[in-house]
Amino acid sequence: MVMNVELRHLRALTAIGDEGTITGAAAVLHISQPALSRTLEQLESRVGVRLVERTTRTLSLTDAGQRLYERAHLILRQLDDALTEAAAGVRPLRIGFAWAALGDLTVPLLRTWRETHPGTPVQVYRRDDPEVALRRGEIDAALVRTAPAPGAGLEVRSLYRERRMAAVPDSDPLAARPSLRLTDLADRPVVLCATAATTAELWPEGRRPRTFEVANVDEWLTVIATGEAVGVTAEATQQSHPHPGVRYLPLADVPPVTVRMAWPRTPTHPATLAFLGHLQSMTSAHLPA
Repeated sequence: MVMNVELRHLRALTAIGDEGTITGAAAVLHISQPALSRTLEQLESRVGVRLVERTTRTLSLTDAGQRLYERAHLILRQLDDALTEAAAGVRPLRIGFAWAALGDLTVPLLRTWRETHPGTPVQVYRRDDPEVALRRGEIDAALVRTAPAPGAGLEVRSLYRERRMAAVPDSDPLAARPSLRLTDLADRPVVLCATAATTAELWPEGRRPRTFEVANVDEWLTVIATGEAVGVTAEATQQSHPHPGVRYLPLADVPPVTVRMAWPRTPTHPATLAFLGHLQSMTSAHLPA
C-alpha cells in the first residue's frame, strides 16, 4: 500500500513531538494552529493509525507516533545532510557523549584525528541521551558507558575499561582517605545524574543507600560540593569536571566501567569506521584494556 506522506507531514509530527504542544509546534513551523492540526489529521489518515493523543489539557505521542517521530527525525536529518553534502561536500563527523567523553584523552584524540584526517573535521556534541540522538540522526556515533538497548539498530564496540570513582565533598572526613569502598558510602545519600547513571545496581539488594536524581552534571557537582550527597562516577569525570568542592577517590570494590562507541548499523557518515579505528589505536596505546 502506497501512502502519500509528504515532508510537511513529517515536519509537523517532529515539531509536535519536540515541543509537546500544538501551540509551540505551530510557532516553530510558522503556521497557524488550525493548519497544523489539519496536517496532523491528514498524516494520521494516510498512515491509518492515531499518532497523537489529544485532550483539552495534554498532548502525547502514541506508541506508533513515537516510532514514526524518531524515524521522521532521521529521515529529515538525512535529507538535510544530503542537501548540504551536495552543495558543500562531505559534512563533519558528529560525535556525541552524555557526560565526560574520554576524559583527558579527549583532546589528544581530536588533535591527532585533525592531523591525520584534515579533510574530515569532527564536531563533538553533548547529548542527554546519545542513543536517542543516534536513532534520530542528530549524531553519527556516540561514546557511551552503558550498553545500548537490544534491538536499537546500533553497532557497538568496547574500547577500554576505566575505574569507578566516589565523588565526595572536600569537607567530608572520607575525603582524607586514599580510596573508598561501597560500604563507606552506604549511610550517605547518593545523587544520580539522569544523563549518565552507571551507579544504580552497585549495592546489594537490601543494603542500597537512599538515592535521588538531578538533571545534569552541574547540578550533580553542586549537590555533592554543598554536602547534600555523595556520588559515584567513571574516572574520566575527574578530568572533564573538576570542582573545587569535590574530591574524587577510587572505589576499591566495584567493577570498572566499559567505555564503548556506538553507531547505526548503516553508518550515517563515511568516516565512521575510520574514527572507530582511530579510537581503538589511541585507547589501546594510552589506557589498559
